[in-house]
Amino acid sequence: MPSPTASARRSPKPRRKSLIADLLPRVQAERGLTREESLVREMLETSLRLLRDETDLRDIKLLNAALRELRYAFKVFAPYDGVRKVSIFGSARTQPDAPTYRAAVDFAQRIVEQGWMVITGAGPGIMRACQEGAGREQSFGVNIRLPYEQGANEFIHNDPKLVTFRYFFTRKLMFMKEASGVVLFPGGLGTQDEGYEALTLVQTGKAPPLPIVFVDAPRGTYWKSWERYVHDHLLRRQLISTEDLSLFKVTSNVKEAVDELTGFYRVYHSSRYVGHHLVIRLNHELPASLVRDLGVEFADVTSGPIEQRDALEEERFGEPELNPLPRLVFGFQRMRFGRLRQLIDRINRDG
Repeated sequence: MPSPTASARRSPKPRRKSLIADLLPRVQAERGLTREESLVREMLETSLRLLRDETDLRDIKLLNAALRELRYAFKVFAPYDGVRKVSIFGSARTQPDAPTYRAAVDFAQRIVEQGWMVITGAGPGIMRACQEGAGREQSFGVNIRLPYEQGANEFIHNDPKLVTFRYFFTRKLMFMKEASGVVLFPGGLGTQDEGYEALTLVQTGKAPPLPIVFVDAPRGTYWKSWERYVHDHLLRRQLISTEDLSLFKVTSNVKEAVDELTGFYRVYHSSRYVGHHLVIRLNHELPASLVRDLGVEFADVTSGPIEQRDALEEERFGEPELNPLPRLVFGFQRMRFGRLRQLIDRINRDG
């Protein structure tokens, strides 16, 4: 006769209750749903339309994988929502004895001292340098699964804050979604791609205003040569506007790079749209004279007066922890985001 212990080993584990059976009733009601429940219901209906539309299996697999890895990434980043983070890009081929590598270590050390965390691609080179400088506790890694497996560097390997993505587009989304700033060290095609994407998103208003800094090694010329190209071939041919040059900074001074990031949030806190108005949250009130001057100086991109006030009623439910911050509220054309950056710079300089 088998022992109770052996019998217990053979007993099947109780089946975990399906999330569909457990949570589906929460989103089936037509009314009374929270905003989150309403959006999840909409996502479920979109998923069911895939079957109704007889969507190709390959497309369903792509959507499924993207949604799964994004959900997991959101979960990893959620506990650190209130901490400013900088997404850092640069070559995976940079060696530890290179001046650029040492500059990246120095930058990461300095920005962490200011209370920030760093996000890198978790690989070697500049990624490793920044996580070496920041330390494991202040680092996130967003790795990419490649045919030639890119393993995570030892400073982030097996850390709970390491996420590995299948797709570049979901990985890029997390780099920008979580960033309060973007810093780029010299690199190859991937670094150039990330730099242009960050600039494009901010220039078109698809990402909120944030500092973008291109950092050369001391006496380096990599980004300085790129900046000359921008002036000679983009600006001179009027493919970009002069004000677009305000969207980024090129420097070979690590302290200057750190100051660019932290200075951006000296008075400016964050912004969002409420109806037809842009709402800029401030860390403290501005002098009334400065608010009047802003209305005159930036009349070319605003409609109506710039008003300093407390939180709008429509804002009070989304992020209540930000309600006490004073606001600037005004109509914005949503086109010339270089001018918006200049407005923010003026606030930070004279506020």
